[in-house]
Amino acid sequence: MMSHALIKAFEELAPLSLAEEWDNCGLLIGLKDKEINRVYIALDATDDVVTDAIEKEVDLLLTHHPLIFKSLKTITEKEFVGRRLIQLIQNEVNYYSMHTNFDVAVMADLAADYLRLSQKEVLEKTDEVHGIGKIGLLPSEMELQELCEYVKKVFSLEHVKVFGNTNKKLQKVAIMPGSGKSYIKNAVRSQVDVMITGDIDHHDGIDGVAQGLVIIDAGHYGIEHIFVEYMKQFIEDRFVGIKVYTEKTKNPFQFM
Repeated sequence: MMSHALIKAFEELAPLSLAEEWDNCGLLIGLKDKEINRVYIALDATDDVVTDAIEKEVDLLLTHHPLIFKSLKTITEKEFVGRRLIQLIQNEVNYYSMHTNFDVAVMADLAADYLRLSQKEVLEKTDEVHGIGKIGLLPSEMELQELCEYVKKVFSLEHVKVFGNTNKKLQKVAIMPGSGKSYIKNAVRSQVDVMITGDIDHHDGIDGVAQGLVIIDAGHYGIEHIFVEYMKQFIEDRFVGIKVYTEKTKNPFQFM
């Protein structure tokens, strides 16, 4: 299968036009006419991921978060991004990233489906059709502890962090995969009972609670790791004969 056929499918699923202006999505390394027989999918292009992908002799590395994000002045083996880029180029591995375009097109809906939300709406519109995050109703009302256990179960997590406390039943949810602190105001405005997201810091958590919001911080990895299995299934369903490897996803945080 040629690289351009995979790219076409990726960009029909998550058009690059949906990406944020500051983002860096698409084919970041490689040739569009390269033959692709083996694909490796991961959340991030870490040293371990790049090494494993090369050892498995893959033709394409697909990640959610782009390795090339900030401006680079040099690409050398002394710098961690440069080291990985050199390894990929030397081993002729194409590299493709689906980041905020995937967030808008797929991620929030997918996360909402994991939670079995109904009556879904966009948390913040990016155009007339698309948007970031989702609002919806849980299958039934839940107490906070019950909801935390539910979130841990559906996203295969050991821990979540909670801001706020309440004795009331919770049902209306805002789900924002990745970093959600910029969307707390949207959740408050939408009068949800609880926001489920990641990367909430001390001050944003306090401010959210002060506005009547309960926040379940599942971590950046905690929700977005669902990208890996989704894209594995996406490729296998459409491209018979391509071997797909996936990172053994694990939370980069360690709780001591």
